[in-house]
Amino acid sequence: METPKTIISKEVTERLLDVEKLKYCFECGICTASCSMAELLGKDYNPRSLLEKIFLNPEGVLTSDELWLCAWCYSCHKHCPQALKIPEIFYFIRSIAAEHGYTEPLEKALKKIVENIPLPLVTTLVCFHPERAGLDKEKILNRIEKIRMERLRVGKRKKASKNLGRKIAVIGSGPAGLTVAYELARKGHKVTVFEALAEPGGMLRKCIPEYRLPKQVLAKEVQFIKDLGVEIKTGITVGKDLSFDDLSKEGFKAIFIGSGAHKSQKLKIEGGDLKGVIHALDFLWSVNSGEKMNIGKTVVVIGGGNVAVDAAKTALRLGAEKATILYRRSREEMPANPWEVKEAENEGVKIEFLVAPKKILGENGMVSVVECVRMQLGELDESGRRKPIPIEGSEFTQETGMVILAIGEAPDLEFLPREIELTEDSTVWVNPITMETSLQGVFAGGDAVTGPASVIEAIRAGKCAAESIENYLKSLGG
Repeated sequence: METPKTIISKEVTERLLDVEKLKYCFECGICTASCSMAELLGKDYNPRSLLEKIFLNPEGVLTSDELWLCAWCYSCHKHCPQALKIPEIFYFIRSIAAEHGYTEPLEKALKKIVENIPLPLVTTLVCFHPERAGLDKEKILNRIEKIRMERLRVGKRKKASKNLGRKIAVIGSGPAGLTVAYELARKGHKVTVFEALAEPGGMLRKCIPEYRLPKQVLAKEVQFIKDLGVEIKTGITVGKDLSFDDLSKEGFKAIFIGSGAHKSQKLKIEGGDLKGVIHALDFLWSVNSGEKMNIGKTVVVIGGGNVAVDAAKTALRLGAEKATILYRRSREEMPANPWEVKEAENEGVKIEFLVAPKKILGENGMVSVVECVRMQLGELDESGRRKPIPIEGSEFTQETGMVILAIGEAPDLEFLPREIELTEDSTVWVNPITMETSLQGVFAGGDAVTGPASVIEAIRAGKCAAESIENYLKSLGG
């Protein structure tokens, strides 16, 4: 292990931290306030404080466990007035730490992850990405399991706390729903999870590719939660197979809605019904289900989020010779995580920025060409991003054998009773403090409330909702 003082030069630090931007950081606290890990870990993690430590003493940070606790959701970057790329800064220093043998802090970080995050295996693979720092992810996962088993043995030796043991229904077995089930089962409550799919996992199973989240890892997490006493009923759609009234009659004292965002947004252009045009969620679900997909040589993906990136990378893994993402804004506005975009490009995905589809054309009912138009950015729109405007006369065509539509996902909430209010964005309205909906005793969180977000944000919502549900159950007395 090298002496820390010889590792990071001042020039590297200033370039890395983007000192010109950092000069105008007035410690507004937005980065920390928007950070799910900061809320989950409390005083044990503060991205703004860590950023300051890197600026003042970068070598000293190499021995900090905080360096390993960024979950790459990019909320800090998206909300930062100066657009500081804090995750990228942490990644650079983390890579240096791993390269020079400073991995002891990682052990402390793993213990904090296991202690505070209900799905530590899933979260490590999907959010923390140890392999990006050159570490063996299998060894990391094995270490996490050992830490978890040790905590479980210690927990069994402690006297169980007295609890009310109420019945709670959880709708959806994605990260938010599983988190609520885990937290409340540990408190002694009788939790039943209702999942519409044939197997548990929700969006974790449906949309995250196998190369990012192997099925056996998800299965271990689900089994661990079952071992806590949680019952998971699959193939049951609440609103169709049973109603909210049925749940009440069965004695459930609280309900959590964690049904995710499984409904694909529609692209209103000609040719959307041609064979070979498929929504990204359907595409990823078919691949994850083991269905044989006829990819063809070229694939065009329309959209700019993480789902679009996953779809393009998956297409290449299935044998496509070329996968192109069409995104109507610039790289800076692209909602996908920047490092995911870079990784996709390194794997061979081509990204056409400032390009939008006009129509999809086909031959004999099968897609063959996407007619596109180049765009320029105008004034800011309601999303806070510059509005893309078509450039007259810039049309061109892109040949393809498959078009994957990844233009956004939304919650499917038709199953909810009328008493539960929705927002203008057609998501579930909740009290931001308690996560309770407009219907007493019914709580919600995750993508059903926020729209599509990261796994760590769903876990954060689940933890908050579980605490509120516990308080609500106590208020019932008896």
